[in-house]
Amino acid sequence: MSTVTSKDGTIIAFDRSGEGPALILVGGAFQHRSIDPSTARLAELLAPRFTVYHYDRRGRGDSADTAPYAVEREIEDIDALIQDAGGSAFVFGMSSGAVLALHAASAGLAITKLALYEPPFVVDDSRPRVPADHRERLTALLVAGRRGDAVELFMTEAVGMPVEAVAPMRGAPFWSAFERVAHTLPYDAAIMGDTLSGVPLPEGRWAAVTIPTLVVDGGASPAWARNAVAALAGALPTAERTTLVGQTHQVDPDAFAPVLEAFFVG
Repeated sequence: MSTVTSKDGTIIAFDRSGEGPALILVGGAFQHRSIDPSTARLAELLAPRFTVYHYDRRGRGDSADTAPYAVEREIEDIDALIQDAGGSAFVFGMSSGAVLALHAASAGLAITKLALYEPPFVVDDSRPRVPADHRERLTALLVAGRRGDAVELFMTEAVGMPVEAVAPMRGAPFWSAFERVAHTLPYDAAIMGDTLSGVPLPEGRWAAVTIPTLVVDGGASPAWARNAVAALAGALPTAERTTLVGQTHQVDPDAFAPVLEAFFVG
Protein backbone atom coordinates (compact mmCIF):
# COMPACT_ATOMS: atom_id res chain seq x y z
CA MET A 1 0.00 0.00 0.00
CA SER A 2 1.13 3.56 -0.81
CA THR A 3 -0.36 6.93 0.11
CA VAL A 4 -0.61 10.49 -1.13
CA THR A 5 -1.66 13.59 0.77
CA SER A 6 -4.55 15.53 -0.74
CA LYS A 7 -4.70 19.33 -0.75
CA ASP A 8 -6.68 19.46 2.51
CA GLY A 9 -4.25 17.11 4.28
CA THR A 10 -6.32 13.94 3.89
CA ILE A 11 -4.28 10.77 3.40
CA ILE A 12 -5.41 8.74 0.38
CA ALA A 13 -4.35 5.09 0.19
CA PHE A 14 -3.75 3.19 -3.03
CA ASP A 15 -2.15 0.15 -4.61
CA ARG A 16 0.12 0.77 -7.59
CA SER A 17 0.90 -2.01 -10.02
CA GLY A 18 2.32 -2.50 -13.46
CA GLU A 19 4.37 -0.42 -15.86
CA GLY A 20 3.47 2.08 -18.55
CA PRO A 21 1.23 5.15 -18.72
CA ALA A 22 -0.60 5.93 -15.48
CA LEU A 23 -4.23 4.81 -15.20
CA ILE A 24 -6.33 5.77 -12.17
CA LEU A 25 -9.39 3.66 -11.27
CA VAL A 26 -12.23 5.58 -9.57
CA GLY A 27 -14.74 3.41 -7.73
CA GLY A 28 -18.44 3.94 -7.23
CA ALA A 29 -20.55 3.72 -4.08
CA PHE A 30 -19.27 1.31 -1.41
CA GLN A 31 -16.23 0.28 -3.49
CA HIS A 32 -12.80 0.17 -1.88
CA ARG A 33 -9.84 -2.16 -2.16
CA SER A 34 -10.59 -4.57 0.70
CA ILE A 35 -14.10 -5.48 -0.53
CA ASP A 36 -13.74 -4.98 -4.29
CA PRO A 37 -12.14 -8.03 -5.95
CA SER A 38 -13.61 -7.07 -9.34
CA THR A 39 -11.62 -3.84 -9.56
CA ALA A 40 -8.54 -5.62 -8.18
CA ARG A 41 -8.90 -8.13 -11.02
CA LEU A 42 -9.30 -5.30 -13.52
CA ALA A 43 -6.09 -3.71 -12.20
CA GLU A 44 -4.29 -7.05 -12.54
CA LEU A 45 -5.40 -7.41 -16.16
CA LEU A 46 -4.37 -3.86 -17.05
CA ALA A 47 -1.02 -3.89 -15.24
CA PRO A 48 0.99 -5.35 -18.16
CA ARG A 49 0.31 -2.18 -20.19
CA PHE A 50 -0.28 0.52 -17.56
CA THR A 51 0.84 1.75 -14.17
CA VAL A 52 -2.49 1.21 -12.43
CA TYR A 53 -3.60 3.22 -9.41
CA HIS A 54 -6.37 1.42 -7.47
CA TYR A 55 -7.27 3.74 -4.60
CA ASP A 56 -9.68 4.01 -1.70
CA ARG A 57 -11.85 7.08 -2.01
CA ARG A 58 -11.82 9.27 1.10
CA GLY A 59 -13.64 7.87 4.09
CA ARG A 60 -13.24 4.27 2.89
CA GLY A 61 -10.80 1.48 3.57
CA ASP A 62 -7.33 2.78 4.39
CA SER A 63 -7.99 6.36 3.26
CA ALA A 64 -8.68 9.06 5.82
CA ASP A 65 -11.44 11.67 5.76
CA THR A 66 -11.73 15.33 6.63
CA ALA A 67 -14.92 17.29 7.34
CA PRO A 68 -16.73 19.08 5.86
CA TYR A 69 -17.25 17.07 2.71
CA ALA A 70 -17.31 18.67 -0.73
CA VAL A 71 -17.07 17.12 -4.19
CA GLU A 72 -14.12 19.43 -4.81
CA ARG A 73 -12.15 17.57 -2.13
CA GLU A 74 -12.55 14.29 -4.03
CA ILE A 75 -11.41 16.03 -7.22
CA GLU A 76 -8.33 17.15 -5.30
CA ASP A 77 -7.76 13.53 -4.24
CA ILE A 78 -7.64 12.47 -7.88
CA ASP A 79 -5.31 15.35 -8.63
CA ALA A 80 -2.95 14.21 -5.86
CA LEU A 81 -2.81 10.78 -7.49
CA ILE A 82 -2.17 12.37 -10.89
CA GLN A 83 0.74 14.34 -9.42
CA ASP A 84 2.14 11.16 -7.90
CA ALA A 85 1.89 9.56 -11.34
CA GLY A 86 4.04 12.27 -12.90
CA GLY A 87 1.55 15.00 -13.75
CA SER A 88 -0.93 13.37 -16.14
CA ALA A 89 -2.94 10.16 -16.30
CA PHE A 90 -5.69 8.19 -17.94
CA VAL A 91 -8.78 7.84 -15.71
CA PHE A 92 -11.49 5.20 -15.56
CA GLY A 93 -14.61 5.76 -13.46
CA MET A 94 -17.21 3.18 -12.45
CA SER A 95 -20.86 4.07 -11.69
CA SER A 96 -20.97 7.19 -9.47
CA GLY A 97 -17.17 7.11 -9.72
CA ALA A 98 -17.68 7.77 -13.44
CA VAL A 99 -19.52 10.98 -12.56
CA LEU A 100 -16.75 11.95 -10.14
CA ALA A 101 -14.24 11.35 -12.95
CA LEU A 102 -16.36 13.57 -15.22
CA HIS A 103 -16.29 16.34 -12.62
CA ALA A 104 -12.51 15.96 -12.36
CA ALA A 105 -12.06 16.23 -16.12
CA SER A 106 -14.40 19.22 -16.27
CA ALA A 107 -12.35 20.91 -13.54
CA GLY A 108 -9.33 20.81 -15.82
CA LEU A 109 -7.26 18.06 -14.20
CA ALA A 110 -4.48 16.65 -16.38
CA ILE A 111 -6.52 13.68 -17.59
CA THR A 112 -5.48 12.69 -21.09
CA LYS A 113 -8.19 10.09 -21.79
CA LEU A 114 -11.34 9.23 -19.87
CA ALA A 115 -13.37 5.99 -19.75
CA LEU A 116 -16.72 5.74 -17.94
CA TYR A 117 -18.86 2.71 -17.15
CA GLU A 118 -22.60 3.22 -16.58
CA PRO A 119 -22.78 6.55 -14.76
CA PRO A 120 -26.13 6.09 -12.98
CA PHE A 121 -28.01 9.12 -14.25
CA VAL A 122 -31.82 8.97 -14.34
CA VAL A 123 -32.68 10.85 -17.52
CA ASP A 124 -36.24 9.73 -18.29
CA ASP A 125 -39.20 7.81 -16.87
CA SER A 126 -37.77 4.33 -17.49
CA ARG A 127 -37.21 3.98 -13.73
CA PRO A 128 -38.43 5.95 -10.70
CA ARG A 129 -36.54 9.16 -10.10
CA VAL A 130 -34.51 9.53 -6.91
CA PRO A 131 -36.30 11.88 -4.48
CA ALA A 132 -34.77 15.35 -4.23
CA ASP A 133 -34.27 14.96 -0.47
CA HIS A 134 -32.47 11.61 -0.77
CA ARG A 135 -29.13 12.95 0.46
CA GLU A 136 -30.70 14.76 3.41
CA ARG A 137 -32.54 11.63 4.53
CA LEU A 138 -29.38 9.54 4.21
CA THR A 139 -27.57 12.06 6.38
CA ALA A 140 -30.34 12.08 8.98
CA LEU A 141 -30.22 8.30 9.30
CA LEU A 142 -26.45 8.38 9.72
CA VAL A 143 -26.62 11.11 12.36
CA ALA A 144 -29.10 8.90 14.22
CA GLY A 145 -26.64 5.99 14.06
CA ARG A 146 -28.89 3.98 11.73
CA ARG A 147 -26.18 2.91 9.29
CA GLY A 148 -28.02 -0.21 8.12
CA ASP A 149 -31.13 1.82 7.37
CA ALA A 150 -29.02 4.31 5.40
CA VAL A 151 -27.60 1.47 3.30
CA GLU A 152 -31.12 0.12 2.69
CA LEU A 153 -32.38 3.56 1.69
CA PHE A 154 -29.53 3.94 -0.78
CA MET A 155 -30.07 0.49 -2.25
CA THR A 156 -33.81 1.00 -2.74
CA GLU A 157 -33.90 4.65 -3.86
CA ALA A 158 -30.57 5.29 -5.58
CA VAL A 159 -29.82 1.80 -6.90
CA GLY A 160 -33.50 1.06 -7.50
CA MET A 161 -33.67 -2.39 -5.91
CA PRO A 162 -37.05 -3.62 -4.62
CA VAL A 163 -37.48 -3.43 -0.85
CA GLU A 164 -38.26 -7.14 -0.72
CA ALA A 165 -34.89 -7.89 -2.38
CA VAL A 166 -32.86 -5.65 -0.05
CA ALA A 167 -34.36 -6.77 3.27
CA PRO A 168 -32.83 -10.29 3.19
CA MET A 169 -29.44 -8.81 2.31
CA ARG A 170 -29.17 -7.31 5.79
CA GLY A 171 -28.25 -10.73 7.12
CA ALA A 172 -25.60 -11.41 4.49
CA PRO A 173 -21.88 -11.40 5.41
CA PHE A 174 -21.13 -8.41 3.16
CA TRP A 175 -23.72 -6.15 4.80
CA SER A 176 -21.44 -5.16 7.68
CA ALA A 177 -18.82 -4.01 5.15
CA PHE A 178 -21.46 -1.83 3.50
CA GLU A 179 -22.42 -0.37 6.87
CA ARG A 180 -18.78 0.53 7.61
CA VAL A 181 -18.72 2.90 4.64
CA ALA A 182 -22.34 4.05 4.90
CA HIS A 183 -21.16 7.52 5.95
CA THR A 184 -19.79 8.00 2.41
CA LEU A 185 -23.14 7.41 0.68
CA PRO A 186 -24.09 11.11 0.97
CA TYR A 187 -20.80 11.81 -0.84
CA ASP A 188 -22.02 9.83 -3.84
CA ALA A 189 -25.38 11.59 -3.62
CA ALA A 190 -23.57 14.94 -3.74
CA ILE A 191 -21.56 13.80 -6.76
CA MET A 192 -24.75 12.85 -8.59
CA GLY A 193 -26.39 16.19 -7.73
CA ASP A 194 -29.49 16.94 -9.79
CA THR A 195 -28.91 14.20 -12.39
CA LEU A 196 -31.28 11.67 -10.77
CA SER A 197 -34.50 13.57 -11.33
CA GLY A 198 -35.78 11.81 -14.46
CA VAL A 199 -35.15 14.71 -16.84
CA PRO A 200 -32.50 15.14 -19.57
CA LEU A 201 -28.97 15.95 -18.49
CA PRO A 202 -28.37 19.67 -17.92
CA GLU A 203 -27.33 21.18 -21.23
CA GLY A 204 -23.66 22.07 -21.37
CA ARG A 205 -22.88 20.62 -17.92
CA TRP A 206 -19.75 18.82 -19.16
CA ALA A 207 -19.04 20.81 -22.32
CA ALA A 208 -15.52 21.45 -21.06
CA VAL A 209 -14.71 17.72 -21.29
CA THR A 210 -13.13 17.69 -24.74
CA ILE A 211 -10.55 14.94 -24.16
CA PRO A 212 -11.12 11.54 -25.83
CA THR A 213 -13.83 9.83 -23.80
CA LEU A 214 -15.26 6.33 -23.92
CA VAL A 215 -18.71 5.73 -22.40
CA VAL A 216 -19.62 2.08 -21.88
CA ASP A 217 -22.75 0.18 -20.92
CA GLY A 218 -23.69 -3.45 -20.57
CA GLY A 219 -26.02 -4.94 -23.15
CA ALA A 220 -27.92 -6.79 -20.41
CA SER A 221 -28.29 -3.72 -18.18
CA PRO A 222 -31.76 -2.22 -17.70
CA ALA A 223 -33.09 0.34 -20.14
CA TRP A 224 -32.67 3.28 -17.76
CA ALA A 225 -28.93 2.62 -17.37
CA ARG A 226 -28.39 2.28 -21.10
CA ASN A 227 -30.45 5.41 -21.74
CA ALA A 228 -28.21 7.29 -19.33
CA VAL A 229 -25.09 6.18 -21.21
CA ALA A 230 -26.64 7.19 -24.53
CA ALA A 231 -27.55 10.60 -23.11
CA LEU A 232 -24.05 11.23 -21.80
CA ALA A 233 -22.39 10.07 -25.01
CA GLY A 234 -24.58 12.53 -26.89
CA ALA A 235 -23.77 15.36 -24.49
CA LEU A 236 -19.98 15.07 -24.60
CA PRO A 237 -18.21 16.71 -27.56
CA THR A 238 -15.71 13.89 -28.23
CA ALA A 239 -17.31 10.80 -26.70
CA GLU A 240 -17.71 7.39 -28.26
CA ARG A 241 -20.09 4.75 -26.91
CA THR A 242 -19.48 1.03 -26.62
CA THR A 243 -21.87 -1.68 -25.42
CA LEU A 244 -20.51 -4.89 -23.91
CA VAL A 245 -22.79 -7.70 -25.03
CA GLY A 246 -24.27 -9.71 -22.19
CA GLN A 247 -22.81 -7.53 -19.43
CA THR A 248 -24.62 -5.77 -16.58
CA HIS A 249 -23.60 -3.13 -14.04
CA GLN A 250 -21.51 -5.87 -12.39
CA VAL A 251 -19.27 -5.99 -15.44
CA ASP A 252 -16.86 -8.91 -15.85
CA PRO A 253 -13.32 -7.45 -15.69
CA ASP A 254 -12.04 -10.14 -18.07
CA ALA A 255 -14.53 -8.94 -20.69
CA PHE A 256 -13.93 -5.26 -19.98
CA ALA A 257 -10.15 -5.01 -19.69
CA PRO A 258 -9.45 -5.53 -23.43
CA VAL A 259 -11.90 -2.71 -24.26
CA LEU A 260 -10.17 -0.32 -21.87
CA GLU A 261 -6.74 -1.32 -23.09
CA ALA A 262 -7.67 -0.76 -26.74
CA PHE A 263 -9.11 2.68 -25.94
CA PHE A 264 -6.27 3.95 -23.80
CA VAL A 265 -3.48 2.57 -26.02
CA GLY A 266 -5.11 3.49 -29.34
